[in-house]
Amino acid sequence: MNKKTLAQITISSALVLPLFAYAADVISILGQLEAVLNRAIPILMIVATVVFLWGVIRYVTAGGDEEKLADGRRFIIFGLVGLFVMIAIWGVVRAIVAQFGVGGGTIPGGPGDVRPI
Repeated sequence: MNKKTLAQITISSALVLPLFAYAADVISILGQLEAVLNRAIPILMIVATVVFLWGVIRYVTAGGDEEKLADGRRFIIFGLVGLFVMIAIWGVVRAIVAQFGVGGGTIPGGPGDVRPI
């Protein structure tokens, strides 16, 4: 295992372990995880939108330079793929919950819906 992988595991653990610190059972862990994700998803969608818009700006202001056009096109594609993946996964989760009635009968809200804890 190289140092980069070890550093990534350490950082990931440091971010996730506080969720388990005061958890009495699995339900409270899942509730805390849901609260974190409900706050993180809108931020990720904003980041993907900003990446897309940055690519559009780079593409428009390229002035015929092929390297800048390619760079702008790459940002546009990354932003669109990021938004598509987040919205598609959210839709699949909603469809599974609606079809099978899991999750206590509740259907999760849209991206960014924050329920009181």
